[in-house]
Amino acid sequence: MSLEKFIDEQIKKAIAEGDFISLPGSGKAIDLRAYFETPEDLRMCFSILKQGNFVPEEVELLKEIEGLRNERAACAEERRRDELNKAINEKMLIFRTLMERHPDAR
Repeated sequence: MSLEKFIDEQIKKAIAEGDFISLPGSGKAIDLRAYFETPEDLRMCFSILKQGNFVPEEVELLKEIEGLRNERAACAEERRRDELNKAINEKMLIFRTLMERHPDAR
């Protein structure tokens, strides 16, 4: 049996058993715009990074800053808010330093 035929049979079997019914995004169109907007020579690299849940340091810092800002907004204690402000400023400085390394991001 050829590999292609085996795969087809496994897919048909899964469809018959209803294995594809409750998958996330089921029934929705696949948005391939980002894929085709990515330069062809980078698609495989980006795909591997995405599947590995890799997040650039800059993005991770922005998430941390947002979390600190949310915590600061909900904080009633002045001393803790001062600590949060300091942490936010430190993270922003690191972020700006990282962004300076990327001249195309300015």
